[in-house]
Amino acid sequence: MPRLLDAEEVERQLRAIPGWRREPLSLRAAYLAPDFATAARLVAELASEAEAMDHHPDIDLRWRTVTLRCSTHSAGGITQLDVELAHRAHEWAQRLGAVAVEPPTRVMLGLDATDPAAVLPFWREALGYREVKGADGEPELHDPRGSGPALWFQRMDPPRRERGRFHLDVYLPPEEQRQRLARLLALGGRMADDSHAPSWWVVADAEGNEVCLCSTAGD
Repeated sequence: MPRLLDAEEVERQLRAIPGWRREPLSLRAAYLAPDFATAARLVAELASEAEAMDHHPDIDLRWRTVTLRCSTHSAGGITQLDVELAHRAHEWAQRLGAVAVEPPTRVMLGLDATDPAAVLPFWREALGYREVKGADGEPELHDPRGSGPALWFQRMDPPRRERGRFHLDVYLPPEEQRQRLARLLALGGRMADDSHAPSWWVVADAEGNEVCLCSTAGD
């Protein structure tokens, strides 16, 4: 079985592959092709590369945009196979005139809990997710298929009963992050917490339900 790479190994190698991002269980990127036919050809060329490697990415084709996710499911994360496939994908994109663009918005769910360790096993089983360490070293739950949003746990100290327990984390490039914040406030949103800006802003709707607008800059 291929060896799992640690975060430092992955980040070092990704510096040579523009546009690719590391997530806890996968690598992700998106390419914008000149037209639909070129985007479809990029998918076809990647399919050939994947067959030759016997290692297959998740591919999403929407008009001119091809979104890729590479993960070694048998190992439960990122291996050298994923890095090599990312290299090949980027080389084909360059040959075909496709350019790397920001991948689709990444959304995470946050659950406030008095004792996260006590409820994590319940949600792991309920969702069929895999437990991994987040960027802060704390456990998160991730969909091994890469289709559902990740779930992380925020310790309530002290416990709070006047607000919802679930909130959404939406990851955006810094310029879009500020624009979306302005639009939410214009739509009646309320700034709930800006003490961590610009890493993230917490904005509440008219009934107090919250969303965190998180920056991808340090992602």
